[in-house]
Amino acid sequence: MTAVPHPRTEAAGPARSGRRSLALALLSGALGAAVALLATRQEWSHGTASVAGGDFPLTARGSDVTGVPAALAIVGLAALVAVFAVRRAGRVAVAALLALSGAGIIAAALAGASDSAALDDQAAQAAGATSATVDALGHTAWPYVAAAGGALILLAGLLALRYGRRWPAMSGRYERSGAPRPRRTARPADPERPEELWKALDRGEDPTGA
Repeated sequence: MTAVPHPRTEAAGPARSGRRSLALALLSGALGAAVALLATRQEWSHGTASVAGGDFPLTARGSDVTGVPAALAIVGLAALVAVFAVRRAGRVAVAALLALSGAGIIAAALAGASDSAALDDQAAQAAGATSATVDALGHTAWPYVAAAGGALILLAGLLALRYGRRWPAMSGRYERSGAPRPRRTARPADPERPEELWKALDRGEDPTGA
């Protein structure tokens, strides 16, 4: 005889996967944004510029090379929070923005990993010649760390797109409704208390409640 699965058992699977995906998305999204922001504040490249007194050391942080990863990390963090404030199509749109933020960080960080424009500008200023370029150019691993942060944000966005419909949303009591609020029914005034009778008359009510 074939056993019939209990409805609660069938519902437990999607609910459990929804909780796990939610926890993973929150962790990866928040961690990815923090990693990307931290990486943009670190040294991405270094070199020297030839000046009259010799070689002048130059360094460029991630924010000097490109401001895209830091900006998209903030956008991604905001989208991660906003995904719980919307439902249905709005949640899909915000989840897509979250995923695109991560993809954009990866692309910008990898492009900046071999970029020398920021150091060339510094070399031109140090040498006093617009044609001057940086010498002994070197790069660090921080651009790839920023790309890893973008990958975590991308993962959070993909999880939101796949499992977002199972995640909770803000309570409906915080949302405005177009329906008018029901009016409270006035309690009949106590005839034994004259002050209640006068208050009812002042409000234009029948103190007898008839």
